[in-house]
Amino acid sequence: MRWRKLGLVFTPDGSVSWMRSHATTPTPFDLGDGRLRIYMSLRDDLGMSRVGFVDVDASDPTHVLRISEHPCLDIGKPGTFDDNGALCTSVLRLDDGSMLMYYVGFELSTHVRYRLLTGAALSRDGGETFERIQPTAILERSPAELYFRCGACVLHDEKRFRMWYIAGSEWIKLGDKDVPVYELRYMESRDGLDWPREGETVMRLAPDEHGFGRPWVVREDGIFKLYYSIRRISLKGYRLGYAESRDGHDWTRLDARAGLDVSASGWDSEEIMYSAVMHSGGRCYAFYNGNDFGRTGFGVAVREAV
Repeated sequence: MRWRKLGLVFTPDGSVSWMRSHATTPTPFDLGDGRLRIYMSLRDDLGMSRVGFVDVDASDPTHVLRISEHPCLDIGKPGTFDDNGALCTSVLRLDDGSMLMYYVGFELSTHVRYRLLTGAALSRDGGETFERIQPTAILERSPAELYFRCGACVLHDEKRFRMWYIAGSEWIKLGDKDVPVYELRYMESRDGLDWPREGETVMRLAPDEHGFGRPWVVREDGIFKLYYSIRRISLKGYRLGYAESRDGHDWTRLDARAGLDVSASGWDSEEIMYSAVMHSGGRCYAFYNGNDFGRTGFGVAVREAV
């Protein structure tokens, strides 16, 4: 694949209290009226993330049409799994017209730095606001997935909901910093809310890797295509990976074909991560984060014919 970067789309200007910085995990959703809505997680002065959005022109996704005035999903109540942040990773339109969001709840801990579990929220007003399905995680901790059950990408067909996500039960030390270890797993659900306590590993870490981030799966020409982020030990930062599958389960890694890497300078020169791909107006776009987990905002690239 070959991508042409179109540039930075959105970075908070710091003027709004709940969106002082970052625009993490851009999650595109086609509103069907010439607009793409990009959900993202924005940080306040304390570094807590809330979900907001920007609407962009579907024919020119660098053109921002609207910025949400309020969070569409706020942090959870004190003591809950998402009381220190919520990061959107997947949004679906259900058969009744409502919208289902899967998000990561950020929970600080004492003996490990944090835990990341998955929550779900529902919108009945066209994606303007979301209400939690329940105050607890829908992917709660389990013996096999103790600290991380998150980053969910979910597709829905007439028979089932299919989830690709990351999971793990380990922290390791790199230099003077503790870092998480998690791999890519897969599971299915009949209703999108009741999931197994453990998924099946579908991609294991290579020796120089300690984590995969934010899987994003699309189906093109009968092939499942997986875009994901790789945390490499040697780089101490993210790069993008790519894989293909006939069934969405058995994946062939083709990372060299990802075609989207760091720039020589600027907002995405140190890291590139959390890509999400969407077709719009006959073109294919990748929304992604750059340096420092989205502190520099999110940008977009367009896929070019080879």
